[in-house]
Formats: sequence, C-alpha cells, structure tokens
Amino acid sequence: MSIWKKEFNLELMSKSHANTAVSHLGIEATEIGDDFLRARMPVDTRTKQPFGLLHGGCSVVLAETLGSMGAYYAAAEGCHAVGLDINANHLRPATSGWVTGTARPVHLGRTTHVWQIEIVDDAGKMVCISRITMAILDANR
Repeated sequence: MSIWKKEFNLELMSKSHANTAVSHLGIEATEIGDDFLRARMPVDTRTKQPFGLLHGGCSVVLAETLGSMGAYYAAAEGCHAVGLDINANHLRPATSGWVTGTARPVHLGRTTHVWQIEIVDDAGKMVCISRITMAILDANR
C-alpha cells in the first residue's frame, strides 16, 4: 500500500527542482516506489571537495532533498514539510561516477516525519547514511 497522499511523478519532481541547488548539483529523481523515493547525484566538479572526494555537504543536500520531498508528498493535502534536524554519517569516500540515495520513512506522524536516507556508490557500497526529522505544517492554520 502506498504512503503517498499527493499525486506526483518524476517529471513533476524534476520541474520543481529547476533553478535550485538540486539542479545545480545535478541531482536527478530516478524512482518512486510505494514507500520510498530514489535519486542520484554525479560525483564531479560540482560535488567534490578539494581532495577529489565527494563533499559530505553534497551528500547531505541529496539526503535532505529526498527526505523533504518524501515528507511533502506523504503529508496530507494542504500541508507543507520543513526540516527540523538532519544528521549524516559519512562511511566511505566516492571519487567518481554517481551516488544514489534512497529515502524511506521511519515515522509518519501528523506533525512530524522521520526519514532515513541511504546513499550508495555505483558498486552498491554505502557511502553515507542520514536521518532527517521534518515538521509537517498545515498551510490553512
């Protein structure tokens, strides 16, 4: 059974990211499942730190993008989602290719959501694990 409460698709997600940090970093939404979102980000000059490794902050941008989008689309119609807290553990470096993040909910409450985001490299090895807490705000209040 799907957790999504608002209609959306990959094209709509891509359009909503136009001219934002998400598009600047080359993040691409790739898959929507019944209880997850997936996106990928290139490991290139936009996302590397001076030593040639994927910048940890870019991993956090990918994680926050997925958690925020997940919370928004899993929240009731008329509700918005804003980040309250995010953490990330950087587990191994990535130096080229793509990293792919998958976000799944840990908790879907009326006023808060908690999402876990796992980021892997092209070989499927975990690069980063992140958890984000989102406030769900009723736009009508």
